[in-house]
Amino acid sequence: MLWGDLYKKKLCSPEEAVKNIKSGNRVVIGHAAAEPQILVEAMVNNHENYEAVEIVHMVPLGKCDYLNPTMEKHFRHNALFVGGGLARNAIEEGRGDYTPSFFFEIPKLFKNNILPVDVALVQVSKPDKQGYCSLGVSIDYTKSAVENAKTVIAQVNDQMPRTHGDSFVHISQIDYIVEASQPLHEIPLPVIGEIESRIGEYCASLIDDGSTLQLGIGAIPDAVLSFLKVKNDLGIHSEMFSDGILDLVENGNINNTKKTLHKGKSVANFLMGSKRLYDYVDDNPAVQMYPADYVNHPMVIAQNNKMVSINSALQIDIMGQVVAETIGYKQFSGTGGQVDFVRGASLAKEGKSIIAFPSVAAKGKISRIVPIVDEGSSITTSRNDVDYVVTEYGIASLKGKTLKERARALINIAHPDFREILHEKAKIRFRYF
Repeated sequence: MLWGDLYKKKLCSPEEAVKNIKSGNRVVIGHAAAEPQILVEAMVNNHENYEAVEIVHMVPLGKCDYLNPTMEKHFRHNALFVGGGLARNAIEEGRGDYTPSFFFEIPKLFKNNILPVDVALVQVSKPDKQGYCSLGVSIDYTKSAVENAKTVIAQVNDQMPRTHGDSFVHISQIDYIVEASQPLHEIPLPVIGEIESRIGEYCASLIDDGSTLQLGIGAIPDAVLSFLKVKNDLGIHSEMFSDGILDLVENGNINNTKKTLHKGKSVANFLMGSKRLYDYVDDNPAVQMYPADYVNHPMVIAQNNKMVSINSALQIDIMGQVVAETIGYKQFSGTGGQVDFVRGASLAKEGKSIIAFPSVAAKGKISRIVPIVDEGSSITTSRNDVDYVVTEYGIASLKGKTLKERARALINIAHPDFREILHEKAKIRFRYF
């Protein structure tokens, strides 16, 4: 059968498609900006026909109505990264769960039937002449979900960018097709304040010409990028990137010419940003999208010489232990790709990893640099892995430092209001005077 005939045979309405979800199924939803909005809405509208459907995903950008308390009988969320207030509330109230995992290992959870996938709800581009659709802005774990699901339901959206790399799914791999043209979720540009700007300038000072960068999303990564207009021949190998790189690409600062892996290409596993970003990556051979078990694998990351990873933290203790996903007992986010890239950068020739964050929280009432992490907190990145730590007060280099030296270096970049008490605690703990 020609793929065009197969395509027509699989066409159905959203309402018909979600009838193939059964009570007790595990449903994996496409990630972030690639969330298939019309399918999720149809699933929620059909909730009375479900009991105990497990919803698995990382960052959601939609309404997440399945997380409402009234849906507890019908849906239970298993978060691989806790994104958004509704997910946090569901987990804290016992209506949802969190499964810790390094990002690079999440596709393997599906491949190895550790988390068998009953249904994958995904969004794809229109098919090409050979019947291949692109997963567009989210390859990450989404491709693994498609390849390992018993049933694949896809929203074919003519507004989904067609990205290059390992992003393609053939019509024959899809069981039910719903055509729906919708704009992708967009992320507003962050506001860069004075603190973020100072952190960005310190981070940029650690980045040499010819470096390959991993950056997240938010004010600090964008602040770092704003100080890179004097740098040359930068590259991108990152779990994700956003609009912040576009000006540097247009200015020629990011050209990927010095990369030792995928030379000439910006590499990522998912994207979140504005329509400007989505238009830039559409059918752009200079951008290559691959699954997380490739992009985020430390041994792959390490093949990039001068690899620089920049990640954030909620709290760090004076030994250098990084808490990036919990606030006390509350699961706030997830492990994500932080450890993947910290370790990959450490293994790379001339690699550097940076943990960057404002020195205080709660409008200056709480120091993020602490003598001991809060009770209930989980350590995301161990003290053995941490390289550079940056706040608005400077840079602390921790590699090769004793516990006493680490404490002094971190206290020096803490907010001045908290340095005295941190010194007193460090003196008691590490017996220095």
